[in-house]
Amino acid sequence: MALYIHQKAGWPEFTWEESDLSRTLGEVRYLQGVVAGRMQSLGFLTRTQAALKTLTEDILKSTEIEGEHLDPDQVRSSIARRLGLEIAGLVPSDRNVEGVVEMTLDATQNFTDILTDDRLFGWHSSLFPSGKSVMFAIATGRWRDGGKGPMQVVSGAIGRETVHFEAPDAARLEEEMRIFFTWFNSNQAIDPVLKSGIAHLWFVTIHPFNDGNGRIARAIADMQLARAEGSAQRYYSMSSQIRKRRNEYYEVLEKTQKNNLEITDWLNWYLQCLKDSLGNTLQMLDVVLQRAAFWDKNADVTLNARQQLMVRKMEDDFFGKLTTSKWAKITKSSQDTAGRDIQDLINKGILYKDEAGGRSSNYILIW
Repeated sequence: MALYIHQKAGWPEFTWEESDLSRTLGEVRYLQGVVAGRMQSLGFLTRTQAALKTLTEDILKSTEIEGEHLDPDQVRSSIARRLGLEIAGLVPSDRNVEGVVEMTLDATQNFTDILTDDRLFGWHSSLFPSGKSVMFAIATGRWRDGGKGPMQVVSGAIGRETVHFEAPDAARLEEEMRIFFTWFNSNQAIDPVLKSGIAHLWFVTIHPFNDGNGRIARAIADMQLARAEGSAQRYYSMSSQIRKRRNEYYEVLEKTQKNNLEITDWLNWYLQCLKDSLGNTLQMLDVVLQRAAFWDKNADVTLNARQQLMVRKMEDDFFGKLTTSKWAKITKSSQDTAGRDIQDLINKGILYKDEAGGRSSNYILIW
């Protein structure tokens, strides 16, 4: 009995109901235009800051979907260095951070390049630079083999596992990926945004690697979205929306992969995530504009390296309320130095003291 879509007759000839998707697809296309138009009206520096924030968020959330957490400062710093951006507070980045940043930027910045097995092997090796996935050795830079039996997605205690999905046999992978590459690298009479959702589902169903398939599937989807817009600038994050709906994400994937080749429900879900992501970007633009106005207002104010670092962190709200002890810990300075730095910012009209701070005083940016 054919349980999964890759076992069904006609695979991978997906079908969907255009009429059920047209309204949401139209809204997505409209919002893409609005975001692009608003971005073009902004200065280069503001657009760059927005893109840096989006790429950082996208990488953090795509990794969190798989249960892994990266250091935000390291991700932001790695992206900035690779894009040649001069920003305050750069820190060194671990190999695993550098790897996922390398994959993401290759997908989104070099979106016109064709997708090949060697390119995906490079992405896979970047994700696992130590040759390990968590604590287990993993073969990188090649398709999975069948040495450990079928590739299954399972949950539950040993002896009471639930199999959510079983991928195609390893012997099929060369041919499966050849068909996928041919489709992805050619033009079809498919809306390019829909093609992004199809590519995501198709790749994660093939599951060609031992690990990292979800992150690579999302990178491929982002690459196709960049093609749809004809732009390497990323101003919205699909992975952030998928992270918010992580349980739904896995549920709709499992349902689709256990259904027939009719994938309207999956595409509807994907388009709704994309629509919400674009809506959030419009809200983020208000914050970006607020920050740009903040730095314009303080353009002539001299800040030392510690102050620049902490103001940037407060902008990104990575650590909550600011106290002298938190300042001292993050900047690796003494309490006295932290106090002088903070008082200097108060005198310059950049910080104010929150009178409701209680036993420990809190300090807030003056936007």
